[in-house]
Amino acid sequence: MNPTISRRSLIGGGTMLAASALLSDSASSFAAPAQPSSAPIRLGIASYTFRKFDQAHLIAFMKQLNCTLLNLKDVHLPMTPTDQVATRAAEYRAAGLTLTAAGTIYFDKDDDNDIRAKFDYVKAAGIPMIVGSPTRQVLPRVEKFVKEYDIKLAIHNHGPEDKQWPSPLDILAVVDKMDKRIGCCIDVGHTMRAGVDPVTAIKKVGPRLYDMHIKDLAEGNVKESQVAVGDGILPIPGIFRALVDIGYKGNVDLEYEINAEDPMPGVIKSFAYMRGVIAGMGH
Repeated sequence: MNPTISRRSLIGGGTMLAASALLSDSASSFAAPAQPSSAPIRLGIASYTFRKFDQAHLIAFMKQLNCTLLNLKDVHLPMTPTDQVATRAAEYRAAGLTLTAAGTIYFDKDDDNDIRAKFDYVKAAGIPMIVGSPTRQVLPRVEKFVKEYDIKLAIHNHGPEDKQWPSPLDILAVVDKMDKRIGCCIDVGHTMRAGVDPVTAIKKVGPRLYDMHIKDLAEGNVKESQVAVGDGILPIPGIFRALVDIGYKGNVDLEYEINAEDPMPGVIKSFAYMRGVIAGMGH
């Protein structure tokens, strides 16, 4: 699969005019300038978006998007063999990428060895945060490793099907009294499907918000209705304003879960819309 997206395939894929206006004759220059590290909204990618592609394609896609912030899923940085983790992580950095988080990583075994292996993996990769999904039973044990390794844990909510963490408010109720390095990764789509307004969730979670996965839905309670960001009903401008209001310092990682075999048209469209919203905010 060729990661280079042609003008014809981009427009044919239904990308909005704002995205096509970003195109030039050079395939590597169609994206807007990357958001500087000081920008109030820092756009990144959850690599699960490109789960059907290998490391080389992922790096090429990131360059085409002019995006440097990457939340790596283990499909792109395998946990084993352990002696190759640091080398593989270094290859992403050599390509100009910043590894902001690893995950989602699941902690469903109440076992020190299982948990330690996953923290050793993240430490070897030099990644400062785990986007994770521990069970409620296992979370107190995971907290010990958060303290030992000094690695943040941002717990990801997965909507009404998730019996542990349907919404960020369920996470906050449990972690509020735990180590300050444990907080939330708000997935705004799953949050809406859980019946919680994402803007309200952001404001309530406040300083315990460490990461965000962004997507859009055509129907607020239907998981399968995901669309490119800006084509759905999520209040993206309101979400971004809420992040600025709480002084959010983390990243907003696009997790585009549909069209896995050909995600770039939707990803480009999503980035064009989000960058337009940020520009409209005066940033």
